[in-house]
Amino acid sequence: MESLTSTTRLLKALGDETRLRLLHLLGLGELSVSDLMEVLNLGQSRTSTHLNLLKEVGLVKDRRAGRRSYYSLAAGDDSELLQQILDEHTKTPEFAADEAGFEALHRRRRDESKSYFDRVAATFGEQALPGRTWEGFARGALRLLPRARYVDLGVGDGLLTLMLAEVAESVTAVDLSGEMISQLRSRATRRGITNLEAVEAPIEALPLPAGSFDVAVLSQALHHADTPLKALQEAQRVLVPGGKILVLDLLAHGEEWVREQLHDQHLGFTEAALEDLLLTAGFAHVSVERAARDPQPPHFMTLLAIGTKS
Repeated sequence: MESLTSTTRLLKALGDETRLRLLHLLGLGELSVSDLMEVLNLGQSRTSTHLNLLKEVGLVKDRRAGRRSYYSLAAGDDSELLQQILDEHTKTPEFAADEAGFEALHRRRRDESKSYFDRVAATFGEQALPGRTWEGFARGALRLLPRARYVDLGVGDGLLTLMLAEVAESVTAVDLSGEMISQLRSRATRRGITNLEAVEAPIEALPLPAGSFDVAVLSQALHHADTPLKALQEAQRVLVPGGKILVLDLLAHGEEWVREQLHDQHLGFTEAALEDLLLTAGFAHVSVERAARDPQPPHFMTLLAIGTKS
């Protein structure tokens, strides 16, 4: 049983409009201090003070990722009370404004990512990118039937997409960058490839019908996704029952420079985290293994993950 002091501190924490708005936003998804500052138009000191208080009473938790701290709601004995309070104020103007700010934040991130890939599309294949290795893909491709309907999510330089088109029944390539898509179409035309369709769209919201592909491929694309789980859920949606997913991505690392220089949203994934994402997205028979290590420093490691749509 909680003491009166604990209860009083909890009620005091919930008795502030700004802290309720912070809790509402964290209920929408994990956010950094700078994200919360942007949405609520608050200073860093004030935002951090409120978050520390909410953490002290057990309503939020944080995790470190490089130099950033990310906050989310904590699962505890007070979660039900908190959710009841937030639900009662869902229609308030303050919560509505914060939700609009949350969506604007994610739109800005997508626009920045799209702008980056549009700028580098023409020379993308010439860059040295972490985790670019065909050894990992080759090991995964051997486990899949080569003649199938593929959807390639996040095409990058398009080399993998074009290679798939040479053996597949059909390939649908999806990328956020219109310039990447344009470059891919030009390369496919030059090679005489006719079984490839290119679609400009975010991989978290595919404009594709459900159950229309046999294999989904995400090669070094998941760490660029704003919300990796949504990308995997969309891949699961467009696969036929029994369809396969192949994910190649970076093992978790600490190279912060990739955020600005390569527009990576995530610094790779641990084996356990990637497996959990695939299971949560609805895949079964999931396996994750280390596939290849880049020979050049900082020696990025590539993970290979495979799963099946139940």
